[in-house]
Amino acid sequence: MTTADSSVFARLRSDIDSCDLCREHLPLGPRPVLQAHPSARILIVGQAPGSAVHKTGIPFNDPSGDRLRRWLGVNETIFYDEQHIALVPMGFCYPGRGNGGDLPPRHECAKTWRSPLLSHLQHIELTIAVGRYAIDWHLQPNKASTLTEIVRGWKDYTPAVVPLPHPSPRNTRWLQRNPWVKAEIVPYLQQRVKSALGN
Repeated sequence: MTTADSSVFARLRSDIDSCDLCREHLPLGPRPVLQAHPSARILIVGQAPGSAVHKTGIPFNDPSGDRLRRWLGVNETIFYDEQHIALVPMGFCYPGRGNGGDLPPRHECAKTWRSPLLSHLQHIELTIAVGRYAIDWHLQPNKASTLTEIVRGWKDYTPAVVPLPHPSPRNTRWLQRNPWVKAEIVPYLQQRVKSALGN
């Protein structure tokens, strides 16, 4: 990356970090949480930070992250190395709670920042779309398809993208009913991650 490119990326990150477009809609205020570097080889796309992640400012620093790292077969040192793994959720700030859990990511975030940020990630070999919002953006599946149907058809989207259910503890029962995720997708995912990291 040239010095000019590095400067443009640094300005973009600074603009994202200071973004307050959704301030009036965010119960805890704006605090963009993401991890990105132009040299990253793996892009992990989640939904939006939860309240625990909002407090720490560290993406996937919660039980969902623990399960995701087990699925990937990586430790925290590798996971939080921005030069290898980019963590770019659909919404950068905690959106608040609704009746069934956290609210959807704010649409202003992806509309404003997603394309400019991803344009700098030119070395991505593997994109992991976690949950329906990430899957809809990156795969644009048939809207009538359920999450289960999309994830079950994961081979249709590889090798570029691997769709995953959200690793939240709230999905434990779903994962128990669908053991093929652990039996089929996880081994493939770990192999792809290892290859992308050059191990």
